[in-house]
Amino acid sequence: MTAVEAPSLQLDEIQGIVLRTRPSPYVGTYILLRVDDPRAGRQLMGRLAELVDSAANWWQPTLPSLLNVGLTYRGLEALEVSPTSLNSFPEEFRQGMATRAELLGDTGESAPARWEPPFGTGQVHVVLSLIAGDQESLAVVLERARQARAQLPGLQVVYRQDFYQLASGRTSFGYKDGIGNPAIEGSGAANPPGDGPALKAGEFVLGYPDQIGNLPPMPQPAVLGRNGTFVVWRKLHTRVAAFRRYLHDNASSPDEESLLAAKIVGRWPSGAPLILAPERDDPALGADEQRNNDFGYHQADPKGLICPHGAHARRANPRDSEIIGDVHLHRMIRRGTNYGPPLPAGVLDDDGADRGIVFVFIGAHLDRQFEFVKSQWLNDGNFTGLDQEKDLLVGDNDGTGSFTIPQRPIRRRLHGVERFVITRGGEYCFLPSLGALRWLANLGT
Repeated sequence: MTAVEAPSLQLDEIQGIVLRTRPSPYVGTYILLRVDDPRAGRQLMGRLAELVDSAANWWQPTLPSLLNVGLTYRGLEALEVSPTSLNSFPEEFRQGMATRAELLGDTGESAPARWEPPFGTGQVHVVLSLIAGDQESLAVVLERARQARAQLPGLQVVYRQDFYQLASGRTSFGYKDGIGNPAIEGSGAANPPGDGPALKAGEFVLGYPDQIGNLPPMPQPAVLGRNGTFVVWRKLHTRVAAFRRYLHDNASSPDEESLLAAKIVGRWPSGAPLILAPERDDPALGADEQRNNDFGYHQADPKGLICPHGAHARRANPRDSEIIGDVHLHRMIRRGTNYGPPLPAGVLDDDGADRGIVFVFIGAHLDRQFEFVKSQWLNDGNFTGLDQEKDLLVGDNDGTGSFTIPQRPIRRRLHGVERFVITRGGEYCFLPSLGALRWLANLGT
């Protein structure tokens, strides 16, 4: 396809969560619905079209709470979208996450047969994301969502997951998250140093040219696909105590334990990148958005002596590393959140609580963005010369894995790597534009 000039983003049509980050602190909840009556489902889409916050009106002081909505393939079927339109969606979306579990490394404890119901059963049709700066404001958006469903008996809530930002601003593993999301051309969002120029909008929003100047395939009719995108929603249980125990068993002192963890993650707990702080954490660097992502690997650390090639951050975003292909074609927007109580500092034994991350990916290409990164960069080592070595932190390890730390005169290799992140469930969703929500509401009329 011939390259075309990039049009301006229609920010008032794009759902806000696509282009804007969350406030800090925040609380929220996901509400998952099943549509038993197509007419009720379509009515819900019409009501939600008046409530969903767009990218043009993201986190204004007059908005105490925010709401966004996604639909699974089964949800589109439940609304009685035509077969022609359904077949215009990409295969991976139509198949769904559970069908593609083996590709994603969702095996063993993470296999769909062990997911929490109703994930992977075809019973999740609508995913509502509600977020606010505090519990009082969250109650406002919860009431809006309740009213949107009011007197529509053909809708059933099948799951709810509360989430929040930890007081530390970190993940359950204890590390600052959300660093390094790509900037999108035309979004108006800031582009801190580190990742080069903003990426083309078509990498993340349908209907716009992508990095190679083409218009990617889009669900039809255009009113349905344009300004929409895809979302990966995954509930990931984190085995925090087991990870701490692994560090403890493979280090001879607390300082060595901290350095080992940084080698595994690629950053220190504050968010300071190992490549810029090789010996110890630097909280000031970690907090500085103008510096904490401004680095590369190729010139500064080609052999991985500072930050191992297999470190989580280096795998998830190889930056300028010498790998095959254009790294920018595999970038992802991440909107992960925490759930469950944090494990108290220093505890090495599991307390039985369910805690973890709700991982949210946003992008126009499920296959070459999320699925590629998950299967090739996180669960394989060939692209970086590590054979079958997987990401120690989030890979689908089975207790026989290894992790290589380059050092002189002899590299160090850790063994017995187990699975520290277990998939509890997930779904692929389509995030329609506001216009598409109205179009869905008018189906059959």
